Amino acid sequence: MPSELLKACYDEGNPSTLYIKGVQFFYSLDLHEEGLSLMKRAADARYERAVYTHAMTRAIFEGEGKYFDGIPFESVDRIGKLVRFVKWGWGLWHGDYFRDHKVLFICFFMSSFYRCQCANLVQRQCHCLWHIDVTKDDNMCNRCFWIKELGLFLRDFEPISLLRDTGKW
Repeated sequence: MPSELLKACYDEGNPSTLYIKGVQFFYSLDLHEEGLSLMKRAADARYERAVYTHAMTRAIFEGEGKYFDGIPFESVDRIGKLVRFVKWGWGLWHGDYFRDHKVLFICFFMSSFYRCQCANLVQRQCHCLWHIDVTKDDNMCNRCFWIKELGLFLRDFEPISLLRDTGKW
């Protein structure tokens, strides 16, 4: 898509372009305030990918789980997959901020996920982020459900492509 069209959409407040720019700013360019603000604007416009990404971002980086309420529970799996498995292009990367919080999440939340007796555990040799999606059955508590979703986000989300710099629009 030509940069001129993206810039025009962004200038008009189009939620999907606000979202794209917000994700790139926050996750790859380490412009956290600007990126979070853009994602919030897109989420406030009810752009479902932004609602999900904004909630995950706030929970991971600011410890605020209150934004999960904006995601319809029955839609979490579908929206999560849309966000996590979109491939934005080649040359994907994360900023250091993302990688640091991923390590913190694994250290502090994974152990509580595996210790909680809320659901039947599927036996795994490795209690790690890689297997989190198939570790517990569907009867897990609300806290473990969101820890699982955050783990999937941290494991699979690839936020940006080197193909387009949104700073130019």
